[in-house]
Amino acid sequence: MSAVRTVRGDVAPEELGVCDAHDHLFLRTPLLPGEELDNRAAAGAELAAFADAGGRSLVQWTPHGLGRRAGLLPALSARSGVHLVAATGLHQARHHSPGHLRRLLPDLDELFVRELTEGIGGTGVRAGVVKVGVPPEGPDPVARHVLAAAATAHRHTGAPVVVHTEAGTDPRAVVAELCDRGGVPPARVVLGHLGRRPDATGLLEALRAGVFAALDGPSRRHAATNGHLLPFLTAAVDRGHVGQLLLGGDTTTPAGRAGTGGSGAAGVLRSVRAALVAACGADVAAAVLVANPARAFAARWPVDAGGRTAAPWERTPAGRGALRRWP
Repeated sequence: MSAVRTVRGDVAPEELGVCDAHDHLFLRTPLLPGEELDNRAAAGAELAAFADAGGRSLVQWTPHGLGRRAGLLPALSARSGVHLVAATGLHQARHHSPGHLRRLLPDLDELFVRELTEGIGGTGVRAGVVKVGVPPEGPDPVARHVLAAAATAHRHTGAPVVVHTEAGTDPRAVVAELCDRGGVPPARVVLGHLGRRPDATGLLEALRAGVFAALDGPSRRHAATNGHLLPFLTAAVDRGHVGQLLLGGDTTTPAGRAGTGGSGAAGVLRSVRAALVAACGADVAAAVLVANPARAFAARWPVDAGGRTAAPWERTPAGRGALRRWP
């Protein structure tokens, strides 16, 4: 049976309800000095606001090394009543020190599988997606390695792969690496930020390839492209891609949180949902916020004969070492 892997355990896809498909409760990166999302109380307040607006699940795309604070997520989920999905994975090279990358890259595929099947660090909290960051110029050597490791992790676990793209990233190059070379079915891939491009061409190309697209909700940091959101959604719906669209808040700084004047995760529901209903109808909004996330983030997680989550990495040694030739 398919299930969504949340920080408190696997749940049936239909239990997700209204979903923020791309957001951050915790995030720390040298690219945003002084803008860290690391306050537990503020994270709890954001979840409470999201729940009050009707939200029932949130996928945190913060990957390895960027302050996920995985150990705090189960309690926050329990207190708010919001299902949380955590991420393994790795962002663009510029978010990490060269030394950190040198230590991680040789065994990256094994790290991803372990965090999906056993837990993140010593927390016991399992990730439910693999996150990859791709630069605007397309996959560089580090991104190609990370995409290959993500593909290996998918083959071993069935986990969905979610991808951060930039305004200039060609989605066809990402699909080529993950799907054509890596063997990940397009329906198991979610591409983020395609609404930040100057037109809807990249979004429509990605949707024609069969992937999901997570478009961002209102955000202070991306005010120049927020106006693209509804027109891009409408264009995709008009071309028959309603079943591949997702929405997320992508809160990346304290100023973007609802509690400090931003929109936060709740903004997706308080403003974007109403606009989507007005433009495309309630059925489309329900598909984007409920039905599509239930399919995008579900997987057939491997289990052993006793019904426990298996660690397929240990049981298929022939798969080991495939990515460990890093210069």
